Amino acid sequence: MRHALRPLVILALVTLMAACGSPPRGRAEILWDRYGVPHVFADTAEGLAYGLGWAEMRNHADLVLRLYGEARGRAAEYWGEDYLEGDRWVRTMGVPRRAVAWAAALDPGERQLIDAFVAGVNDYAREHADAVADEVEAVLPIEAADVLAHVQRVIIFEFVTGPDAVEGAVDRWAPGSNAWAVGPSRSASGHAMLVANPHLPWRGFYRWFEAHLSGAGIDGYGATLVGMPMLAIAFNDALGWTHTVNTLDGQDLYELALEGDGYRWADGVRPFETDEETLRVLRPSGTLGEERLVVRRSIHGPVVAERDKTALALRVVGLESSHVLGQYWDMIRARNLAEFEAAVGRLEMPFFTVMYADRDGRIMHLFGGRTPERPDGDWAWRGVVPGVGPETLWTATLPYPRLPRVVDPPSGWLQNANDPPWTTTFPPAIDPDDYPPYVAPRSMSFRAQRSARMLDEDDSITFDELAAYKHSTRMELADRLLDDLLPAAAARGGLAAEAAAVLERWDRSADRESRGAVLFERFWRKYVSFTEATGTFATPWREDAPRATPDGLKDPAEAVRALQAAALELDLARRPLDIAWGEVHRLRLDEVDLPANGGPGDLGIFRVVGYREDDDGRDVATGGDSYVALVEFASPVRAQALLVPGNATQLGSPHRTDQLRLFSDKRLRPVWRTREEIGANQERRETVEYR
Repeated sequence: MRHALRPLVILALVTLMAACGSPPRGRAEILWDRYGVPHVFADTAEGLAYGLGWAEMRNHADLVLRLYGEARGRAAEYWGEDYLEGDRWVRTMGVPRRAVAWAAALDPGERQLIDAFVAGVNDYAREHADAVADEVEAVLPIEAADVLAHVQRVIIFEFVTGPDAVEGAVDRWAPGSNAWAVGPSRSASGHAMLVANPHLPWRGFYRWFEAHLSGAGIDGYGATLVGMPMLAIAFNDALGWTHTVNTLDGQDLYELALEGDGYRWADGVRPFETDEETLRVLRPSGTLGEERLVVRRSIHGPVVAERDKTALALRVVGLESSHVLGQYWDMIRARNLAEFEAAVGRLEMPFFTVMYADRDGRIMHLFGGRTPERPDGDWAWRGVVPGVGPETLWTATLPYPRLPRVVDPPSGWLQNANDPPWTTTFPPAIDPDDYPPYVAPRSMSFRAQRSARMLDEDDSITFDELAAYKHSTRMELADRLLDDLLPAAAARGGLAAEAAAVLERWDRSADRESRGAVLFERFWRKYVSFTEATGTFATPWREDAPRATPDGLKDPAEAVRALQAAALELDLARRPLDIAWGEVHRLRLDEVDLPANGGPGDLGIFRVVGYREDDDGRDVATGGDSYVALVEFASPVRAQALLVPGNATQLGSPHRTDQLRLFSDKRLRPVWRTREEIGANQERRETVEYR
């Protein structure tokens, strides 16, 4: 036994001596500011990537490792049966196997970056084992395929598609965002400006991490989803970009006719490709159980549902997007629009709108991602598609030149609030008739209309005005309905008239002191339910009046009944009809409990916040405005930001809640990028080495 172990001991000693004696492959200095934002300085891109991995672990170690465990499809093995359904989804979609193939397909430069990032994750976990929860240590060590599995799982199998594509509507947050680009002709300073404002839940793989990378020809500042090895929304001295969830339809469910052990295809029967996997499950007793998972794949993709003699197979874009990491590092290296488009045009990112601005005064909106090049049809492709022959099977996606895109419009501004690309600016700069009808629907939400209104009504926008517009909680919906509702309710008298008087005095906003917003939202929910079968608006949305419709009440009598019901509900809850929005809507985490402002986007509010009811009947914010960045491409660049739920999730970190007060007060914080600025606001300094 002793002799058998000796070679292993010698090998370990040799490896240790070599590591100690060899020079580091990269060194990074990390300056942490007082909001927990890491400023990573390094001489090489590898050093930056290593520092990013290290920094993500310091602020989010438990979450990072849990997300990688989920992306492996082994979460139930580590943490129990609650994760089993997620493992089934990840393994059925082939995420772990495909991640290994993606890792093998990386070019040398990409491989060096991801290896450095992975080393930063593993080295932090090894050197700070006491800071990592015992229950997630089983995931260590991390490999490159784990990171790519996480990227793939989140982008393709949560954003592009997801379990709800099969199961129908589920109780989960629908991701959204706002994005603005203001050109020199609309900017009071003559400099282009950018607003980044993703709306996501404040949990899990939706959490943002803010960071600054400086060195090796890069000086990028921005944010990425936790666990990602690159900046996803960012700017440098020359340019910047942000994303919104676009209306791209990148997946289809194909209905298969089952026959024997296969499915009907053309004039015959085609066999399924079949894989068998074993899912391990940690039982409450501490033992490991096993579950057999049989995955069948048609020519379309994996079978996700089966009933009687039919099955549904899922086809999704992006499965070949193995170079998304390289694309984003090239985006932050870019110095002008041509260089930026050379990177973005590779379409390695299969989803998202791109909003862009730069110091040359150029602005751009791109309906990005990979849209399937479908044989024919319109937006009805979002339903179930017959899968019995090649006539409905798409095999390619639209190339970059065929995607909706606007550069430097006459209006001088661009916006997107998850609306289709046709309404990105006014007068319209893109004709939807120039594109296949399946590319995007024709519609414009109240939030998008509010977004366009604020930009269009100000022909000289200052940086401070840009911030004020970003904080706006004005309800576009109220402006469309109250002129009909108030006189009808006043004429009814009684409680309806009392409620109408409250809404008459209301500022039509959802600020924390707004009185009437609670009543109006409850009225709206009830009115929609009362008129579900008959219709809500007197004038539905019209393409020839996209910013003035829908409008008016189709059934004023039902609207008054809904207002009475909302008022009675508040009365029974012993809440005044004019209770302040912030009395009901709260920001709560750890020991913090603050009044919130902002609300659901369907009310036409630009500042989106989603809520859930807490045990005491208050509504607690759970997502919406998450990362906010305002950038003016002056010299030097001027920027402010806010990461609403904080830049850390680790228990005990002061950066879990330190930005909630700013959000409650409708304020942003300065972005620090120079060593002098960072030093004046420094909390911690680290030097780390990548060997």
